[in-house]
Amino acid sequence: MRIWRSPFQFKSIHTKIALAFSCLILCTTVILSYSAYRLSTVAVTDTSLEYTKQLIEQVNQNIQTYIGNMESISTLSLSNADLKRYLELKNPNGFEGEQLSNQISSYFRSIVASRNDIASILFAGSNGALVSDRSNGRFKPYSELIMQEWYAKAGESKGDVVISSSHVQHLYDNEYKWVVSLSKQMPRTSPWSASGVLLVDLNYNVINDLCNQIRLGQRGYVFILDPTGDLIYHPQQQLIYTGLKSEDIRTLLQVSDSTFQTQEAEQSKIYTVRTTNFGWKIVGVTHPEDLSGNKKEMQLTSAMWGGISLIIALAISILLSITLTKPIKQLEVHMKQVEKGNFDIRVDVEGTNEISKLSRTFNLMISKIRELMNQTVQDQEVKRISELKALQAQIQPHFLYNTLDSIIWMAEMGKVEEVVTMTSALSKLLRSSISKGEELIPIAVELEHIQNYLTIQNIRYRNKFTYTIEVEPDILSCSILKIILQPLVENAIYHGVKHLPECGHIRITGCKIEGLIELKVMDNGVGMSEEQLKNLMHKTRQAEPGKGFGLLNVNHRIQLYFGDLYGLQFESELEEGTTVTVRIPELPLEDKSK
Repeated sequence: MRIWRSPFQFKSIHTKIALAFSCLILCTTVILSYSAYRLSTVAVTDTSLEYTKQLIEQVNQNIQTYIGNMESISTLSLSNADLKRYLELKNPNGFEGEQLSNQISSYFRSIVASRNDIASILFAGSNGALVSDRSNGRFKPYSELIMQEWYAKAGESKGDVVISSSHVQHLYDNEYKWVVSLSKQMPRTSPWSASGVLLVDLNYNVINDLCNQIRLGQRGYVFILDPTGDLIYHPQQQLIYTGLKSEDIRTLLQVSDSTFQTQEAEQSKIYTVRTTNFGWKIVGVTHPEDLSGNKKEMQLTSAMWGGISLIIALAISILLSITLTKPIKQLEVHMKQVEKGNFDIRVDVEGTNEISKLSRTFNLMISKIRELMNQTVQDQEVKRISELKALQAQIQPHFLYNTLDSIIWMAEMGKVEEVVTMTSALSKLLRSSISKGEELIPIAVELEHIQNYLTIQNIRYRNKFTYTIEVEPDILSCSILKIILQPLVENAIYHGVKHLPECGHIRITGCKIEGLIELKVMDNGVGMSEEQLKNLMHKTRQAEPGKGFGLLNVNHRIQLYFGDLYGLQFESELEEGTTVTVRIPELPLEDKSK
């Protein structure tokens, strides 16, 4: 079962204390810095919006003033006595009409000369009268002029002023100016009198210059809509017409004077709307990011003071944590020495606090552990010697019983020569097994022992098997635990070749491989199934005290003496035979240390 670990579990108390202080001060600093930043941002944004409203209101007043002046001029012009007489002429192109036309044109020119915001003034009467501020202007044909929008809408308004959107004016040949037109019909004196329309063109550059002077942040701007939603002015008018830029005109036409924010794709805009008394909407566009021009500076200032506070907090917390955890660090260092096996140390921490008491307890514990380890080492050494001798004693009677049974059987059969040979082999076998009480013997002695054992068993089983011993000469002088191979050969005979209908063969080999010695006992007997082999290997790894000897005890003896890296390995196939490999370290006879 996997135990979940918190990501905030630290190994060092020093780190925990430092982080606790730092987090506390950091949280306080972040909250205060963020609150100050938010309040500053809101204050700057509100101030910027209020300033934007004032600018838009100023533009609104200026435009209304311009349009009001144009209305005044149109009213003044229409009240001119010469213009009224000119309209009453049945033939405005006659001598009197030309005189009046020159006088009216001179009057119009004086008005235009006095104001640079007026592009032109023109009057067209229903009696064919046509006069402007141009003394030599080449008009479009009269029939074409009265078909233009300004003339038609002025007639429909019945005396009210009609203000057009920005457009290109087509009054004169080869002249196309951007203007905003104001047209007004002259009131009729009677149902039968002629009528006319006065056209005053406001120079578009006046509106353009007025709006261009307004700065609403880095990307803000001002634009003007007429009541139908047509653009009168926009700094990016061509982009609007080509569809590369858009404004929320539908919403702008529906709202009254107010300020609102929209979201277009990934861009946010704030619209400030003011409506003139003649229906135009003056719209200021600002971007929220531009309202607080020093937003980055405020962010940097907040971050800087927060960083300074954090550094101070870290310094204070580190100093406090070092003071508090220094005795614990000393105790930790001594504990690591104990982990490495050094039990001859003492912790000297003065004082009466909890850490001092813990240090004294630690010293007492180390003393007790040292005593227990010494006692354990002695007990383990005695146990190891006793166990080795018990294992050997357990194996030796087993060899003797099997051999004596064979000798008795041959004596009963009257096989004197075999009895002599077998008794001689048994004598040599017992002599080598005693080996002056030593556990390690040369491999050559162990092979001589196994040679005698094979001689005995071959006679006993009436030449049921043959055998060969092939061991490299350079390992004969190396050490091996005595009576290691005999149980392996015994199992090869009893469980391998014994059950073959024909003569079996046992082969013993030995060689040195990468600093190890491998001795193999191979037979061509009945072999084992995969499940039998698995059970056999499992038993050799998990010894059960008091049950059997043989392979189990051999593997146990090797691992007990040389370590868990060594021991027995098994390979077997049914009807093919079995191979048992003994792996021991290369240990010269004179070097008996492990």
